[in-house]
Amino acid sequence: MHLSTSKIHRRLFQLSLLSASCLAAFESYAAIDCTNLSKWNANTVYTGGQQVQHQNYAYKANYWTQGDAPDTHSGEWSQWKELGACLGDTNQAPRVELKSPKASDSILVDQTVTISADASDSDGAIEKVVFFVDGQKVGEDRTSPYAVNWNARVGDHRITAIAHDNDGSQSPVSIVDIKVSSSQPGNEPPTVDITLSANSVDLGDTVTFQSQAMDKDGNIEKVEFYVAGELVGTVNSAPYNLEYTTLTKGVMPVIAKATDNQGASTSSSAVLLEVKELPTVSSCRPDGLYQTEGVMVPYCTIYDESGREKMGADHPRRVIGYFTSWRSGDDPQTAYLVKDIPWQHLTHINYAFASIGSDGKVNIGDVNDPNNVAVNKTWPDVDVDSSLGFKGHFGALATYKQRHNVKTLISIGGWAETGGHFDKDGKRIADGGFYTMTTNSDGSINHSGIETFANSAVEMMRKYKFDGLDIDYEYPTSMAGAGNPDDKDFMEPRRRYLWASYQELMKVLRNKLDRASAQDGIHYMLTIAAPSSGYLLRGMESFDVTKYLDYVNIMSYDLHGAWNDHVGHNAALYDTGKDSELIQWNVYNTAAYGGIGYLNTDWAYHYFRGSMPAGRINIGVPYYTRGWQSVNGGTNGLWGRAALPDQTQCPPGTGEGEKNNCGHGAIGIDNMWHDKDANGNEMGAGSNPMWHAKNLENAIWGSYSEAYGLDPDNDPSDRLIGQYVRHFDNVAIAPWLWNDEKKVFLSTEDQTSVNLKANYVIDKEIGGIMFWELAGDYNCYLINEQGTRTQVDESEQACESGRGEYHMGDTMTKAIYDKFKSATPYGNKLSTTPTANQTLDIAVKTSGFKVGDQNYPINPKITFTNNSNQTLPGGTEFQFDIPVSTPDNAKDQSGAGLSVIASGHTRPNNIGGLDGPMHRVAFTLPNWKNLPVGGSYELDMVYYLPISGPANYSVKVNGVEYAFAFEHPELPSAQAGNQ
Repeated sequence: MHLSTSKIHRRLFQLSLLSASCLAAFESYAAIDCTNLSKWNANTVYTGGQQVQHQNYAYKANYWTQGDAPDTHSGEWSQWKELGACLGDTNQAPRVELKSPKASDSILVDQTVTISADASDSDGAIEKVVFFVDGQKVGEDRTSPYAVNWNARVGDHRITAIAHDNDGSQSPVSIVDIKVSSSQPGNEPPTVDITLSANSVDLGDTVTFQSQAMDKDGNIEKVEFYVAGELVGTVNSAPYNLEYTTLTKGVMPVIAKATDNQGASTSSSAVLLEVKELPTVSSCRPDGLYQTEGVMVPYCTIYDESGREKMGADHPRRVIGYFTSWRSGDDPQTAYLVKDIPWQHLTHINYAFASIGSDGKVNIGDVNDPNNVAVNKTWPDVDVDSSLGFKGHFGALATYKQRHNVKTLISIGGWAETGGHFDKDGKRIADGGFYTMTTNSDGSINHSGIETFANSAVEMMRKYKFDGLDIDYEYPTSMAGAGNPDDKDFMEPRRRYLWASYQELMKVLRNKLDRASAQDGIHYMLTIAAPSSGYLLRGMESFDVTKYLDYVNIMSYDLHGAWNDHVGHNAALYDTGKDSELIQWNVYNTAAYGGIGYLNTDWAYHYFRGSMPAGRINIGVPYYTRGWQSVNGGTNGLWGRAALPDQTQCPPGTGEGEKNNCGHGAIGIDNMWHDKDANGNEMGAGSNPMWHAKNLENAIWGSYSEAYGLDPDNDPSDRLIGQYVRHFDNVAIAPWLWNDEKKVFLSTEDQTSVNLKANYVIDKEIGGIMFWELAGDYNCYLINEQGTRTQVDESEQACESGRGEYHMGDTMTKAIYDKFKSATPYGNKLSTTPTANQTLDIAVKTSGFKVGDQNYPINPKITFTNNSNQTLPGGTEFQFDIPVSTPDNAKDQSGAGLSVIASGHTRPNNIGGLDGPMHRVAFTLPNWKNLPVGGSYELDMVYYLPISGPANYSVKVNGVEYAFAFEHPELPSAQAGNQ
């Protein structure tokens, strides 16, 4: 425990001019004059007493030091002592001066004009110089001499240049006005001006742009209006007026551009419009969702006033299906197309997958290839609106979703395409994908890579009419061996740095989507597919990116599989206390774990509940199987073992760890949806669509078998042998098939299990269910005399009596829909307890997580910084929530006496589910130590299983309770003395 003076970010709240419920945030800083302090340099030796500035804070060296950054090495006994925040912005703004063209230059239309400028920065370096013509950006240059080329247009133009330095400051604008003459006599260019109804407004206000446009020898064809270089509207007849609603804060040039009937155009001089910063809290914004500062996000276009998603009267909960791109052939036995989707039962569809190309941009292959399934290929009976300008799956999805009020998102990544992409021949190119796009080889954040990717992702989403982005990055964890083993060379050296880069990626995506939302008048969504394994989540700190997400889809499946020899459920809802993998690692009997088993959906849900309302969480359901062969022991195979006989032949990425064997995955007829290794050989995994598993259960040889390559005459593993008997684990809520003759175990799902999982979602107020994938669902079909499937038999009697077969359908999806259609609204609040009616500005930062296997016990440092304007006295009590994914034995090592004051789960195990959702913890400042304005208190916390969060902070000062302002910007702020 220690108290130190730290960064003072004092946030003052006042009522917005836009709404009495909206709050404005401004920052002020402690007064330290840093004008004469040199900037810290890693190569310089400093001795005791020397002062420097670093990141706008002043520091004094306590003793000899070199290379120790002051922001991470300050404290009473550290190399540096922090003196306080610098007075104002000590960074000197750069300077820029346009050198060419000159106002006196004679310039003709279509002439290539070199626009050049000199730029300098007295206390740093020039990052770039950006050039504009009539407020429109025409280019930028990052190296001296700073210049771009521009193709001249007839008329009067204003050229401007702005320099940006390495600390983010920008120069005053340098301006030159020029005239471009027509090379063809006989047509005089038009004249145009612009005035604004107001030159300074609040964010969200409407401004009237008024233009006078005339043409001496013809008529005005149109007047276009530009704000900060972006076209915001066109008027084709007088009066040339435009109503413009401000969307972004800042000072922006506004111009009018008039074009005459012969194509000559003239731009007005720029008029500056100041839009004042007024961050707002929309009544429709979901609880806890981050809002990009200064951007008016139109949440109410997809959320209601309570922050719940609007999905239709019969869809109070989400039903999200993944649609895969690769089932796109012409054989009806194997194809699954947009027309086959049960649209009426769904709320969202995720298109899987786009990847990251070698250029760092979102990739869907060659868009000029007529057979590109994403944007060009066509299929009989699949409708595409011809006005869209694109075909393929994207065109079909855009067409059908309008008919059924379903949102579509483009999913980027996935297991195979997190670290690479596929070329036109289907060969996987492992070139880094998410790993190198986000993280440089030295571990630093690849800001330019993230910027390139994010811009391309938003552009693709808009172009192809998607409603949002779904990031399927598997996995940005510090735990070794996580991810596709083919990407080992990229992911393992970067492992300890991946989470920091992921945080930046998600923030940048949220910011860009918010800005696009404001521009387009529709809220664009950002979601992820998140892991559910406690092992993976232990390397993802406190998963503090949930604030950027509209919702999270938990991949609460693949909890057991042939990567090891523990034969268990693919997607158990609850722990049973019998998981052989957890038993092997002594999880149940280790006191610190509180008897909690963490390989189940319920545990994963409660993990994410620590940082999100229940309604922003969706659990995952697999529409496929996992399985093993040659299983030994267990009860009808369950919790038996199935090790590959020759452990020297384990596939890469399996059987890792001192206690782990790789599994003997089922093959042949028990592995119809199998992957292949690099040599083209089948990989044993027991992977099948649920309709094939239903046929195995009913001893049906499917008519589709040949289309999937099954050859029973020549391959014994493809033969239908033995009886597949269905069993059901009433505690785990998980069915499975057991073939005793073959010793084959297949973990399955069916209508019974999804009904019970849907009940769980309703009872817990969860947002909904996501499933992988649509083509795995089943129906029972009647078979005619020619062996062809005809109509659906909803009773399934035909399949049970040998007169039918199962194939792709919607039985499980419809079951989920039927359960949800009359459900109560989902939970929309993060907190489960009443919130105080006023706030104090106290910042919270969680840091110091160890990486990989070193992160046990989990021991972060939580820093509380007092940004209010009154000292918090000794004895002040702090409280917050942590989820029940960790037992109620959290503590601290800083002498603050942290303890659980209200346990959310007290049972000695979580068999049948955690009680939850939260533990309430508290600690108290020592009576003898105050927390001054700008001071920080570092809590050295300890817990034993992963959590997201903490959340729902409060502080009690002299008996009065306050919420934290960053969690509740909608509440009025208060001084600690106002009681």
